Amino acid sequence: MINQESQLKLQAYLDGELSAPEAAEVQGWLSREPDAQALLDELRNTKAALLGFEEGCRLPESREFFWSKIEREIERQTEAPALARHTSLSYWLRHHFLPLSGVALLSCFLGVLYVESGRSAGQFGEMELASEDMGSYTFRDHNEHITAVWLYNHGDDSKSIEPSSLVSAQPE
Repeated sequence: MINQESQLKLQAYLDGELSAPEAAEVQGWLSREPDAQALLDELRNTKAALLGFEEGCRLPESREFFWSKIEREIERQTEAPALARHTSLSYWLRHHFLPLSGVALLSCFLGVLYVESGRSAGQFGEMELASEDMGSYTFRDHNEHITAVWLYNHGDDSKSIEPSSLVSAQPE
């Protein structure tokens, strides 16, 4: 039984890749081993059969130059997406415009809250009634931006509210 290393050595012998001392050693081994001689004959027949179907391919430049071109192209293709990613419009929008627009939107929202809180705290301030017998009605018209407050006396039997009791009517 011939091991894999011996098979590879026979293939190298057939292809003329062995040094002179190694080739002499393989020739001596072939004369002693009929299995090795049979494998060499089979390798020769396979090589001869394949030679008729191989197309000869000549490169216009040296092998080293050809492979260096391939290597440069691979490097260019791996670097190009990284450069394109940083110069594209979508990259600029994602990394610059969206955060800035988020900050602007948050600022507008907080500004509206601040303005509304100033209005709801009351442009009139807090109102304290002088006695327990007094009451008030408040009227707000958001369309006209008016707030009106009427004061009345709880103890009054008439319970009528007269326009003369209008305390304040100011736009909101």
